[in-house]
Amino acid sequence: MNRRQFLAALPFSASAAFAAPQPQNAIPRWRGFNLLDLFQAFSRQPPGVSEDEFRWIRDWGFNFIRIPLDYWFWIDSDWRTTRKLLPDDTFSIKESALDPIDRIVDFAQKYGLHVSLNLHRAPGYCINNSEREPFILWSDPRAEEAFALHWQFFAKRYKGVSDYTISFNLLNEAPAPREGYMTREDYARVMLRATNVIRSVSPTRTIIIDGLSVGNQVVHEMIDARVAQSVHAYSPSGISHYRAAWVDRKLDFPNPTWPLLNSDGSVRYGRENLEKHYAPWGELAKQGVGVHCGEAGCFNKTPHPIFLAWMGDVLDILSSHGIGYALWNFRGSFGMLDSGRADVDYEDWYGRKLDRGLLRLLQRY
Repeated sequence: MNRRQFLAALPFSASAAFAAPQPQNAIPRWRGFNLLDLFQAFSRQPPGVSEDEFRWIRDWGFNFIRIPLDYWFWIDSDWRTTRKLLPDDTFSIKESALDPIDRIVDFAQKYGLHVSLNLHRAPGYCINNSEREPFILWSDPRAEEAFALHWQFFAKRYKGVSDYTISFNLLNEAPAPREGYMTREDYARVMLRATNVIRSVSPTRTIIIDGLSVGNQVVHEMIDARVAQSVHAYSPSGISHYRAAWVDRKLDFPNPTWPLLNSDGSVRYGRENLEKHYAPWGELAKQGVGVHCGEAGCFNKTPHPIFLAWMGDVLDILSSHGIGYALWNFRGSFGMLDSGRADVDYEDWYGRKLDRGLLRLLQRY
C-alpha cells in the first residue's frame, strides 16, 4: 500500500494529521466591517440603523459586522446634562436604550450576518478619553463588577440568539501593561470574570478578547480560558494613520510609501515586517485558539494606491493564517462608503460614494 492509499484508508480525522499543515483557527474566517453608529455617546444620539447596509454587505459577499458600543448610551442617569457619571450610575441600565442594538441583531439574523458586540467604552476604560470614566477598570473593584454586570446583562438579553449570529468582544483595544496602572494579570483577571458570567448564562457563546497594547500582543494568559483573541491591523501607523490628528498629533508623519522608506531609500517597514508582526497570531491560530482581526484600515489622507498596496499585503498575510477581518469602517473616513478621499473616482451607489477599488480588494480575501 502506498502513502496515498494508506491515507485514503484512514478515518478522516486521522488522515488529516498527515496532510499538509492548514490553519487551525477555532472560529470562522469572518469577513466584514465595523458599523460605528453606537460607539460615541457624547457626540451623537442613536440613529436609525440602515437595513440597506446589511443587505449590501451580504450581497457583496461578506458575513460579519462588528458593533463598537459606548455603554453610556444605556446608562439611566442625568449624564447628558452633567456630562459626568458617578460610580453608582454605571450599574443603572435603561433597557429601552438598547433598542438600536436589538435592531442590529434582528437585521443580522435576517441577512445571515454574524454580529460581534464590542464594548468600545466600558465601565472604567476606553482607548479614547479614558479619564472621563468615574473609576479605573483595572484597580477598582466597583468598575470590575460593573463591567461584568453589563456583559451578564447582554448574555441574558441575547441568550436565545444563536451562536451563529452573535458573539461578544469584551473590550476594545486594551492598553499596554504598565506599572501602577495595569498588569497583564489584571487584564486577564477582568476578562476572565466577564467570561465566566457570560458562560454562566450562555455556555457556548463565542467570546473574543482584544490583544494587549491596543490589539497588538497575544494574551498568553488567556489561552486556557478558551476565548478567541483579536488583533488590530494598523501597523505601521505611518501608513494607517497618516494625518489622523489623534495619532499623527504634530502632523509630521512623512509622506507615506509602501513599503515605508528611509531618507536614503532603504526599507524601513515593509511586507517582511508585517509577516513578523502577525506571525504570533498565526501561531496562536495553529494552537486551536480562535483569532480574528477586529479592525483594519487606513485614514483617508493616505494616498489611495499606497493604502491599497499596504492593505493587500495585510489581507494576504492574515488570510494565509486563516484569519478573517473587519474593516474600520464601513462608511466614514476609513471606509468603503463616503470615505472623503480626494484621490478616488467614487461610484454613485444609491446616493452614497462607493470606493469600488477597495471593494474589489476586500472581495479577493
